[in-house]
Amino acid sequence: MATVLVVEDDASVRAALVRHLSAAGHAVRSVGAALPALQEVTRVGCDLVVLDLGLPDLDGAEALRMLRAVTDVPVVVATARDDESGIVRLLNSGADDYLVKPFSPEHLTARIAAVLRRSGAAGAAPALLRVGGLVVDPHRREATLDGRPLELTRREFDLLAFLAARPGVVVPRRELLAAVWQQAYGGDQTIDVHLSWLRRKLGETAAKPRYLHTVRGVGVKIEAP
Repeated sequence: MATVLVVEDDASVRAALVRHLSAAGHAVRSVGAALPALQEVTRVGCDLVVLDLGLPDLDGAEALRMLRAVTDVPVVVATARDDESGIVRLLNSGADDYLVKPFSPEHLTARIAAVLRRSGAAGAAPALLRVGGLVVDPHRREATLDGRPLELTRREFDLLAFLAARPGVVVPRRELLAAVWQQAYGGDQTIDVHLSWLRRKLGETAAKPRYLHTVRGVGVKIEAP
């Protein structure tokens, strides 16, 4: 059994996929847009994502790029676009497989099984994220610093887990807003306030950062001190 996240904006199609994949023995969660999908992957984790490209908030190709920025779990793209060049671009952007709509639930189940065999992800638990003495467990939603548990709010944990999945990489503020706050646009103040609270709990300040580093005009990165 694998944990599968279905990302599909059509409620009837989404419900049918959830029923079929559940009957096939998978643990299934579902969302109807890209931004909730990013939050689900960051906060909870999964073994595989079924990603529809016709989403209401972000283009599917952009959603795939953002997923690949935070996770390496397999992604099976479901698309109504059957042009070869577009499919090649999706595969080169990080998709592990694709299906052209309409497809049967049995076909999807077979593709998922094949991708999971190749990746060895079936039944795997989300991996711990480690950055120096900081350890983040996305599955249990727990974090420790040098062995000491951190008392984090839900949003603080989401922000920390998102950054810890990309150590050393400067994450643009737009991606933080999309994945952590589920907002395509917004001001920097929300991010800055939560970073300040998180820094306090990590025993650092903006002037003397240890883990969290702001790159002016670009974004934020986390790295070991």
